[in-house]
Amino acid sequence: MSLALIVLFVGFGLLIGILFGFFGMGGSFLVTPALLVMGYDANVAVGSGLAFVFGTSVIATLKHRDLGQVDYKLGILMIAGTTAGIEVGKIGLEYLQHIGLAGSVVSVAYVLLLGGIGVFVTYEAMKGSGGGIDHDVDEDADLEDEDIPEIAQKIQSYNVPPMISIRGGFKVSLWMVLAVAFATGVLSGFLGVGGGFIRMPALFYLIGVPVPVAVGTDLFEIVFSGGIGSFLYAQSGAVELGIVVPLLAGSALGARVGAAATNLVNEDDIKVYFGVMLLLGAIAVAVREIGGVLEMPVLDVVSLVIILGAALLVSGAVVYSSITMLREGTDVSPSTAD
Repeated sequence: MSLALIVLFVGFGLLIGILFGFFGMGGSFLVTPALLVMGYDANVAVGSGLAFVFGTSVIATLKHRDLGQVDYKLGILMIAGTTAGIEVGKIGLEYLQHIGLAGSVVSVAYVLLLGGIGVFVTYEAMKGSGGGIDHDVDEDADLEDEDIPEIAQKIQSYNVPPMISIRGGFKVSLWMVLAVAFATGVLSGFLGVGGGFIRMPALFYLIGVPVPVAVGTDLFEIVFSGGIGSFLYAQSGAVELGIVVPLLAGSALGARVGAAATNLVNEDDIKVYFGVMLLLGAIAVAVREIGGVLEMPVLDVVSLVIILGAALLVSGAVVYSSITMLREGTDVSPSTAD
């Protein structure tokens, strides 16, 4: 591996780490498509993406634990559902790999998922229906109804036993939690993602978990889903350490910066950027597929530039907003400003 490629991976890891720590999303939804664009086999891109997610999630989870933003009970329940989903997703990918359709199917799935969720998040943010939940959440404080999305309020109204208590002073059906966990587990095993770009919005919009707690709990769950997924792929030799180590080297710092930023920046200020980032990720994968069909290698380069640009755009917005808040005299405790 050339020095230039190592530097690229380290820099990319730094940007992804910032996104990971702030949004609770492993960044594999950008890493895996980037590896596909660079010509790696689908199973190597997926396996290496999961291994990267595992390493970064450990770092970011520790920071969110210090901030009191992890609901362990919810996280453990989601781990149970995710574990089963990962195995199902892995089996599906291996079958597609066997018949030679893995690369195309994974790419199309990325376009649909990233594009769909990106449109939804951007739309919700622009119409201002996010509730404006602050990142500073009192563990014992109850949320007001206006702080919870209407969809989540509707779901919480269904009394399907057993019901479990969630931080924020409300209850939700265990079956809804397990369904979200299983669905994101399938995606983790099939697409090589931690599932965070679906699970974190699902925790907030479907279950009603406060944004900072959704981020911290999502990261806690990704430690296990990423670990299990990368172990399964490593057994078949699909984890490339030459990719994972440089990415982790850069993300180690980025994850702590992003996690600390959650105590500085209101998520409404960044939500539009996050939706745009997902849309750019979908466009990048679509451009790559079009390049393959038309036999235009230059579109692979364009796709990679779009992916790197998306990560740079949103991570830069997080850092800029954090610096702006600090300059405006935001009261930040020593534990959250490191």
